[in-house]
Amino acid sequence: MDRARTLLYAAAGARSFVIGLTGVTLGLYLAARGFDPALLGGVVASGLAGNAAGVALVAAWGERLGRRRALVGATVLSAAGLATVALVASPPGIAIASFFGMVNGMGRDRGPAQTLEQSLLADAVDDAGRTAAFTRYSFAQDVFGALGSLAAAAPALLQGALGLEPAAAHRATFAGAALLALAPVALYARLPADRTAGAHGPPAGLSPASRRRVARLSALIALDGLGGGFLAGSILSYWFFRRFGLGAATLGPVFFAAKALNAASYLGAEALARRLGLVRTMVFTHLPTSLILLALPFVPSAGLAVAIFLAREAFVQMDVPARQSYIAAVTAPGERTAALGITGLVRNVGWALGPGLAGGAMTALGLGAPLVAGAALKTTYDVALYLSFRGVRPPEERGAVGC
Repeated sequence: MDRARTLLYAAAGARSFVIGLTGVTLGLYLAARGFDPALLGGVVASGLAGNAAGVALVAAWGERLGRRRALVGATVLSAAGLATVALVASPPGIAIASFFGMVNGMGRDRGPAQTLEQSLLADAVDDAGRTAAFTRYSFAQDVFGALGSLAAAAPALLQGALGLEPAAAHRATFAGAALLALAPVALYARLPADRTAGAHGPPAGLSPASRRRVARLSALIALDGLGGGFLAGSILSYWFFRRFGLGAATLGPVFFAAKALNAASYLGAEALARRLGLVRTMVFTHLPTSLILLALPFVPSAGLAVAIFLAREAFVQMDVPARQSYIAAVTAPGERTAALGITGLVRNVGWALGPGLAGGAMTALGLGAPLVAGAALKTTYDVALYLSFRGVRPPEERGAVGC
């Protein structure tokens, strides 16, 4: 079990590096290609819609197909999608490649591979160690995602070293990312054999109690996902570029710092969850960040905007391991792939809808419109989550004082 957890942490980190790189460079690549905000939003939305479709498939069939086998398939498709984005010239071709290759312009790993890994991780620990395991998993994701964001300076370096045009430098970067995206395949091959592989028949459903609980969580998570879609990494990098003229050489380190702050915040997430409970940890760390975000469109200087953005990033992801652990805690072991998949699916659907709406809002209402809309949606989610689930405690909190 220790070996399996280590392999899962390493695979998640490798994938997050590529996604961190993509989250910053995709918007800049499309800008270099002359895409307007609406077209850029459409491409990002197409990739996120592909992620949603992938999550739906693994939620329904991941256990029956075998989680290890499904992980390999999802990884190969993602690498192929990045390679195709690097090679295809037409906007429709890029959008189609983004969908089938599940190209993640969000900058955060929330695709089908994550769903499968989390299901395997939850099965590998007991209740007492579950939140700690998910915290380490999220920490690995954000540390390597931060390094991927820092690597977003690669196109600028290629332009200077080789004299490439901006679009050509970005294409070369995406080709390299496609090769790196295949690294988790070697790690998955070393996982223990999946006991569900080769099973036949329709996928097992959730119990009635779990179905009701997952439905309520999914409705709220869809709202949060829509708010997150307005704030996709590609949208934010485009906003910084158009508002203050910041390019990849600047934004790479900024997004690196953001993900480094995300990762550092996880060190306190487990302690907070033990003290406050999982639901309170989710809400009390996430709600203030939405209020901070409302100030961002109105600041006059790039330095202040970056400072506000980083202040938000220091707390905004503390709810992630708590939420993942909570979903696994309130469902049975055989239901976890479905539960994590369904909640991941609705989040991805929200993310897929958000960038397209964000691009339209930028065009119609101004550059800051997506930031205000995203903050408002996330605030609503936080309040509703607390009111709905403050009394539903996971096994390790039942009977605990102060929870």
